[in-house]
Amino acid sequence: MKVYKFGGASVRSAEGIRNIVKIVSTINDNLFIVVSAMGKTTNAMEVVLDLFMKADHQGALTKLTEVEAYHEAIISELFLTPESGRSSVEPLFSELKKYITEGVGDDYDSWYDRLVSYGELISTKIVSAYLLESGINNMWLNMRELIVTDSNFREANVRMNDSQVRLQKAVDFSKSRIYIGQGFIGANVKGDPTTLGREGSDYTAAVVGNLLDAESVTIWKDVPGILNADPRLFENTVHIPELTYLDAVELAYSGAQIIHPKTIKPLENKHIPLYVRPFGSPDEDGSVIKAVTEKPIEVPVLILRKNQVLITIRPRDFSFVLEESLSKAFAVMNKHRLKVALIQSSAISISVCVDNSRYLAGALDELGNDFKVTYNDGLELLTIRGINDEIVQKTTSGRTILLTQRTRRSGRYLMKEL
Repeated sequence: MKVYKFGGASVRSAEGIRNIVKIVSTINDNLFIVVSAMGKTTNAMEVVLDLFMKADHQGALTKLTEVEAYHEAIISELFLTPESGRSSVEPLFSELKKYITEGVGDDYDSWYDRLVSYGELISTKIVSAYLLESGINNMWLNMRELIVTDSNFREANVRMNDSQVRLQKAVDFSKSRIYIGQGFIGANVKGDPTTLGREGSDYTAAVVGNLLDAESVTIWKDVPGILNADPRLFENTVHIPELTYLDAVELAYSGAQIIHPKTIKPLENKHIPLYVRPFGSPDEDGSVIKAVTEKPIEVPVLILRKNQVLITIRPRDFSFVLEESLSKAFAVMNKHRLKVALIQSSAISISVCVDNSRYLAGALDELGNDFKVTYNDGLELLTIRGINDEIVQKTTSGRTILLTQRTRRSGRYLMKEL
């Protein structure tokens, strides 16, 4: 049994969905397919949510009409009989319209999970219906009923034991060789919808692979595999054919976008290999992440995180930064969901680099109750693994560097954005 995950770029058009059919039709193994929302649907649904939270119900409905028209255009181009695709998603759009019309935007995070998660439900309905029309039998699953999480809305943690019971009961390959479910979404024990964090569909695929004891998990991307840098940001990128789980965790933690940070652990626990393969060239091998590789990564790896903020805090009474102060500061940052990417401390201050999120203002305000707080925004964090002076000079030239950390094999540079 194998798990395939197709991201938003794979299902952003009718052509992409046809390509999924081509890929799936060549596989004779039992298959669990995880699908993301189509194209930029998640971004569009976040706009719908923002308008809803401002009580602009008409504006939210108007934006939702655009989302519906985008999916309708794909359905019209894709299906020989568009009604079969249309009928599969109409009930979902009706539910969304009812929520927007009748709901009250009281809690952003819980409403985020309730509304935005429909992107995945809609995309999987379309893919499942088109596979059926193409003669490929499959069963559609609602992952909100199978992936059990806590109630940490927008970044829920999966309860593996509870999820395993439900998933193994729902998936019976003697009844269907192919199952289709959504990435990114689940629900708590009360049935309230939750999401696993942006780009969480990779994590869903890893969880499914773990719970169903998959032979492998494959993530289909619009790149030839794992590269040593983002080709949109750096020239002359190099393909990395294989990595260890440890390599992948380090790269994901540093901000590499190719793999979701939570993805590796469920796979490493059961030694399940993770393949990253090119969606546009499915015959190519791509890259594999596994326990042991034949040789280490031999090229420098560059990871650039944009939209970063450097926060520096100092005790108001000029005392030393003791454990009590540190624990208090990090408790506030954790409360406000700030993602700490880098830490540097001195006797009287501590500096952290975090993503610039919607929670930043609240965190800065609360930190100001006990500390003197300064910050710089509009920054980039460059991580170089396999460092040498030549590549440091090339990648940081012309930048204002605010903070540097360097070890024997890696370096991190917090810089002003160009």
